[in-house]
Amino acid sequence: MRVNMSRWLVAVASVASVASVAIIGCSTTDSEDERYGSGFIVVSEGSWDTDHMTPYPFTVPEGEISCGFHPAFGREVHFEPKGYTDESYVGTPLNKSAVDALKQSNLTSNVSYGIKEGADLSEAIQIGLKVCDEQNDMLANR
Repeated sequence: MRVNMSRWLVAVASVASVASVAIIGCSTTDSEDERYGSGFIVVSEGSWDTDHMTPYPFTVPEGEISCGFHPAFGREVHFEPKGYTDESYVGTPLNKSAVDALKQSNLTSNVSYGIKEGADLSEAIQIGLKVCDEQNDMLANR
C-alpha cells in the first residue's frame, strides 16, 4: 500500500487547524473590555415622564441608551435612535468619556437624530452608567 505523503500532511494540517480554532473559540479572556462589557436599555418619550424628573432629551420617540468601557477613558454612554442600533452606526455621545473615545478613534456620530437643544442629559447619563454597572456585575458573577 502506497501512502501519498503530501495528502497525508494536508489532512493532518487541516485537523490541527480545526483543533486550534476550537481551542481558541473556547478560551476565556479577562481583558478590561470583557470585564466591563457593554449593554443597553430602551427608552421612549412615552414612558420617560413616569420614571424621570427631567424632560425626555432626545429628538426621536424611541431609542437605546448604551454603555461600554474604553480602557483609557472609562465608561462611555451613547444614544442610538430606534433603527440605528447595529454596529454600522456610531451613536450620539452623552458623556465626556464617549466624546473623548470618539475623538481618539477619529469617529463622529452618524445617526440622523440625537439630542434636543438645551436638553438636560444628567438622567440619561445616569441610566447609561447604571447599565454599565449592571453589565459589570453580571460578568463578575459568571
